[in-house]
Amino acid sequence: MKRSVLSAGLGLALAAGLVTLPVAAASAVPAAPAVQGYTATTYAGSAAESANNQAFFQAVMASAKARQAANPWLLNVTVTYDTANAPSFAGQISQAAQIWNGSERNVQLQQASGNGDFSYYEGNDSRGSYASTDGHGHGYVFLDYTQNQQYSSLRVVAHETGHVLGLPDDYSGPCSELMSGGGPGPSCTNPYPDGNERSQVDYLWANGLAASN
Repeated sequence: MKRSVLSAGLGLALAAGLVTLPVAAASAVPAAPAVQGYTATTYAGSAAESANNQAFFQAVMASAKARQAANPWLLNVTVTYDTANAPSFAGQISQAAQIWNGSERNVQLQQASGNGDFSYYEGNDSRGSYASTDGHGHGYVFLDYTQNQQYSSLRVVAHETGHVLGLPDDYSGPCSELMSGGGPGPSCTNPYPDGNERSQVDYLWANGLAASN
């Protein structure tokens, strides 16, 4: 996590380690390399990370740009997401979207009735949770069962959604920094971006799509 990118009861129970999640994933996850993970185990080097961050951001922005072209009067961008493949995390995803929507002016997240600009998936992965993209406008966030029991599930989801909005990892940051991810340890449960992170996302999405032109 090192640069900005695009995006309930169960969450609290998971954070407390009280919920046993299903063993199998709801659906097969698309083949794509990990981009940004919740812990440093998925870090593959700053050059590769930067390139993948840019690919993810450009992919989601391309879809948002097409939508704004059809609605040129829009002052902010609405990015849609779908949760069909992550039913166990529906509550946390909704809460994370509310947190980001309450933090930003230039971009908003909205659940799609069908396929969204990006998708959430759940399952088991030794790398933990991460954000990724196929480079063709369809990014996704993968939520690992084990990691979401070890760490605050809402923070994990909000963190990975932050990558969709353009934010990178910063594992050395404090708990008050959302994109520090698992760096501060399992005791950190803060699901809110700090002032700098909020400003970075609003800057990236200033005037809708001005920053991407």
